[in-house]
Amino acid sequence: MEPPSGARVPRSPSPPAEPPSRAPPSPSAQPWARLSAWLECACAVTFDLELGQAIELIYPPEPALSEKEKTSICYLAFPDSYSGSLGDTQYCFRFRQSGARLREPPWAQSAAYRKEAPAALQETAHYFGYVYFRQVKDPSVKRGYFQKSLVLVSRLPYVNLFQSLLQLVAPEYFDKLEPCLEAVCSEIDQWPPPVPGQTLNLPVMGVVIQVRIPSRVERPDASPVQALKQENLLPAPLLLPSACEVDLFRCFQPVLIHVQMLWELVLLGEPLAVVGPSPAVSSEVVLALTSCLAPLRYCCDYRPYFTIHDSEFKEYTTRTQAPPNVLLGVTNPFFIKTLQHWPHVLRLGDLKMAGDLPKQVKLKKLAKLRTLDAKPGLYTAYRTFLHKDKALVKKLVKGIHKKRSSDAQSALLRRHFLELTQSFIFPLEHYMAGLMPLQRAIGPWKWVGTTPLPPPRRHPTASRLSPPPPSLSLPPTLPACAAQNPPQIRPFRQEDFLKTLEHAGPQLTCLLKGDWMGLYRRFFRSPNFDGWYRQRRREMTHKLEALHLEAISEANIKAWMEDKSEAEVVDMVLKLREKLARARHHLLPVKEEALQQVGRSAGTLVGSLPEDLQAVLHHQ
Repeated sequence: MEPPSGARVPRSPSPPAEPPSRAPPSPSAQPWARLSAWLECACAVTFDLELGQAIELIYPPEPALSEKEKTSICYLAFPDSYSGSLGDTQYCFRFRQSGARLREPPWAQSAAYRKEAPAALQETAHYFGYVYFRQVKDPSVKRGYFQKSLVLVSRLPYVNLFQSLLQLVAPEYFDKLEPCLEAVCSEIDQWPPPVPGQTLNLPVMGVVIQVRIPSRVERPDASPVQALKQENLLPAPLLLPSACEVDLFRCFQPVLIHVQMLWELVLLGEPLAVVGPSPAVSSEVVLALTSCLAPLRYCCDYRPYFTIHDSEFKEYTTRTQAPPNVLLGVTNPFFIKTLQHWPHVLRLGDLKMAGDLPKQVKLKKLAKLRTLDAKPGLYTAYRTFLHKDKALVKKLVKGIHKKRSSDAQSALLRRHFLELTQSFIFPLEHYMAGLMPLQRAIGPWKWVGTTPLPPPRRHPTASRLSPPPPSLSLPPTLPACAAQNPPQIRPFRQEDFLKTLEHAGPQLTCLLKGDWMGLYRRFFRSPNFDGWYRQRRREMTHKLEALHLEAISEANIKAWMEDKSEAEVVDMVLKLREKLARARHHLLPVKEEALQQVGRSAGTLVGSLPEDLQAVLHHQ
């Protein structure tokens, strides 16, 4: 921060000022249960002549934040280099949890939310901070300037929703202070929970914000939500087209000729620093970059706004090791010198909408990134695997000449990124589907058959995969319950996958030419591939478990138990209960009738045991 009037900046990350002491709300009157589904807390951060940035108020009064987390909020709540500009600015930051243990928000404990919400919007290890910063001349203040930020801290990356909320709340708070914030938190505490796929009406300060919570089944380029027809909503609700999508065209207009390169850099998880003129620009562009991979999740770290006071500063700027896989949004020109060893730096000017094609930043060599006043440009030695999509740029330029709205231009960009990502991911999904065992191989108690399973016919490389063991029947000396797990998913073999590209590659759905195979090889080394593979394997495992449960539900449990010992029956009961509990917890795709039948089978097994064993099992 470079405050006006020669005021001092914080000398070192010192603990923030304690908020005014006040009695905590009664658990029965204000439990803040619903508030915590949306917000961790709201903070007012001011500039103290002795402490620097300091928290003057937190609401609710006792949030579960560590002192390190409060310090992070203090430094991220003020622009790092504001050059004395006056007025209001909004931006977003993201910081890591630093408490003794990770604290999960209420919705993260809901299997339904985890199943329905997009993977990219399920954030549990980081907080998001949404900032409304005001700097105006004020002769009543010793320094001559009023400087204060209102920050909403949340786990939810709903940037549009919370920035719109701040536009309503922050101006009122700066005038009325604590009573205003208390009233707003009380209203949010009455909001319904953020259920994916639902359009919610969220009342606050006499306004109803209407927003649709994103769902996994919705396309990223779907039409904006339409207003609900409710006659009692007076005045008319504030309709948000999206809870979390940023204006892609506004963010990418200076780099339209480089969007292909930027998409590849993000896909491969390359270290990329965005140096913007303000926190608003840097944070918006970083969020736009992470969203251009939808529906693929960006699995690397990203910081929409990052300062020299951040606890990870040394980790990200050290020259003794390669830069980490992270997207950084910064404003302080000091970073231009500090990040010269980074492989990719995007230097931006102000994002201004123009009547013609905005001036495009040029590709520049990293060696030229030496001075603090380096000109806007994309400083990198990277060479793209795929060719540029010139048709896309022509469409966007034509839209500028026809004065097409920014929303329509953003929709074109979002559709382009979506189709490109889907073309890239589809061959991987197709190959993964071929690694699933055949459904007829999934029996209730053991694998079906005594010969190796034939490879799935639907996948061209299945015959080159490692075959199952020669004999799929269990040795008679093993207890039957040892075979109560379904067959395993075959391993992902990169070379086998690459051999499928000739006949089932992205060229079938994408017109872009280039070295697709080289791009996949590089992708395999990125955190994004690891994250995608883990998620898909988890989903496939759940599907196998569901099919196995259905097979168990159709089995004749009485015929199975005829020649079994008491130990085997007890073990089977415990296994079935464990499977039922796991199915309920993970919301496995199993019909309720099948689950009930498995429960009845477990009851039948218990009923066949002596009374003493029945009593033990009933108490477990």
